[in-house]
Amino acid sequence: MNSSTDQLKLAILQQIAAVPAGYVSSYGGIAKAVGYPSYSRFVGSLLKTLPKDTKVPWHRIVNAQGKISFPMDSPAFNEQKKRLENEGVVILKGKISKQYFFNF
Repeated sequence: MNSSTDQLKLAILQQIAAVPAGYVSSYGGIAKAVGYPSYSRFVGSLLKTLPKDTKVPWHRIVNAQGKISFPMDSPAFNEQKKRLENEGVVILKGKISKQYFFNF
């Protein structure tokens, strides 16, 4: 891994950490905010590598349609849904309203 990749990863993690409780952002929103608008899959891949005990609020990142990307009713889906609901995010019919999307 090179230092520019490390810097990009750090910038992405900092951007995710900037999403306040009660709000969400999308993979693409995070990528755009760090200056790499076509890197939404990179954001998702980075989130998959986080350690289980991470303090990064990974649960605040959803897909562009406002949906949790994990398979419906999987343990990971249920964990993310629970965390978001505990922060006051309302999920109706599997979707999060645009009112909960944080604008950078």
